[in-house]
Amino acid sequence: MTSSRKGHDGRRIAFLGTGLMGAPMARRLLGAGFAVTVWNRDPGKAEPLAGDGAICAKTPDDAVSGADVVITMLTNAEAVKDVLFDRGAADAMAPGTTVIDMSSIAPHFARDHSARLADRGIHHVDAPVSGGVVGAEAGTLAIMAGGDKEVVDGLADVFAPMGRVTRVGPSGAGQLAKLANQQIVAVTIGAVAEAMMLIEAGGGSQAAFRDAIRGGFAESRILELHGKRMVERQFTPGGSSSNQLKDLNAAIETAKTLSLTLPLTAAVHAEFSEFVANGNGEKDHSGLLLHLEEKNARPGGKK
Repeated sequence: MTSSRKGHDGRRIAFLGTGLMGAPMARRLLGAGFAVTVWNRDPGKAEPLAGDGAICAKTPDDAVSGADVVITMLTNAEAVKDVLFDRGAADAMAPGTTVIDMSSIAPHFARDHSARLADRGIHHVDAPVSGGVVGAEAGTLAIMAGGDKEVVDGLADVFAPMGRVTRVGPSGAGQLAKLANQQIVAVTIGAVAEAMMLIEAGGGSQAAFRDAIRGGFAESRILELHGKRMVERQFTPGGSSSNQLKDLNAAIETAKTLSLTLPLTAAVHAEFSEFVANGNGEKDHSGLLLHLEEKNARPGGKK
């Protein structure tokens, strides 16, 4: 089920994984004039893209057949391995195809996938992203790439509709950068949540506090977006707590292999572990506030 229509640079793209992040990313590529074939484990999440000009494939191998670039945006390393190797997508790719894995997985998995694809003559770039659904829709994602410089540079027009790409280093370096990014996100969410509780407990307004420190040294995208979620108590994901925990798990494991001790990351990892274990995995990661409120017997913040 490949398309005879080609993108503006002659390359055809297969996009595997059209969930919360993948769908708007694929839509950006379609808007830029690329021919895109899409596949998702739940077909209902891929079918709406047909209205934007995508071709919907029934299987991963069907989607990648004839594609020049294959983008994966899947839940975890197991899902990437399943789609690429167990379900036959890699076998359906021609030598010279490039796989861009934009999922967030541990660096050693990315290096393993890269080596297995190289044996088939297939290029691989690990290119996880930061910026959430808002960034995916706007095409302003921060894209952290690991892989051969010439391959990454040659994909500039593919990355451009989705955001700003920076090559961090060789294979696996993109995923390492994403883990470091997620450390910063998680620790900052924890800091903002604790500050919100301190203000509320002392009789202050959380909303006014957030406004008061905007523009100071504590300003951040976390304060802007997740702080707003905390004030408004809106915890439908953007980024789920289960995915935040997955990235923290990988960061902790990677730190162990590098003989590093990361006490702040370990502390917030423990809190997210409890929060998810208590059935909150599908709440936005800014919902860590709820967990900290419960630990302090202070349910419900004040606006």
